[in-house]
Amino acid sequence: MTNSNKICFISCVNNYEEYNMALHHINLLNIPAGYEIETVAVENASSLTSGYNEGMRRTDAKYKVYLHQDVYIINKNFLYDILALFIKYPKLGMLGVVGSITIPNGYWWNSPYIYGTVYHTLTGKGNLGILRHNTVKRKYQPVRAIDGLIMITQYDVPWREDIFKGWHFYDVSQSIEFWKAGLEVGVPKQKQTWCIHDCGVTNMDGYEKNKEIFVQHYREFVVD
Repeated sequence: MTNSNKICFISCVNNYEEYNMALHHINLLNIPAGYEIETVAVENASSLTSGYNEGMRRTDAKYKVYLHQDVYIINKNFLYDILALFIKYPKLGMLGVVGSITIPNGYWWNSPYIYGTVYHTLTGKGNLGILRHNTVKRKYQPVRAIDGLIMITQYDVPWREDIFKGWHFYDVSQSIEFWKAGLEVGVPKQKQTWCIHDCGVTNMDGYEKNKEIFVQHYREFVVD
């Protein structure tokens, strides 16, 4: 049975110093009355898709927050905000803080239609900057794909571990799987930026290979 009053935070973990900081921020969140939170750490995952599928199986929570171990939620009312959207918009299947309406040749970040905002350290750990894209005018902006730093769901759709074996394109493929299931994917209106992603310089090993796999499987969703 699915527990509609539970929110589970799921992470693939190989660095507990980072993950403990993520947990610290989760523990500071305001929890709506009648709800409980749970955390699941998946160790030794061979890929994000397989790790997230394992995390999905390990909880009965209706609402799941898949987040990188180095993502820190700084919006104390995060739980109130996501629940308000999911309850009001039952067709809204998944939320992320940054996303794009198009995926040109498989590269969502090349889209001219990117929405959302996040603090980041793309130039190196500790060098905090902010990404500000197009402003969301409504309660949320429907997008074709969201960035995988944080992916918040109210329904379970299996992650494509049969196709994506590593650490790339789990997010874009999952976004499209939600659309294929008849659900919407969106970026919420953030009055203040919700998250810090202390990622440092991104490891792009295997990215191009997975991009080709993505384009092959989801060609109808990719803008040439």
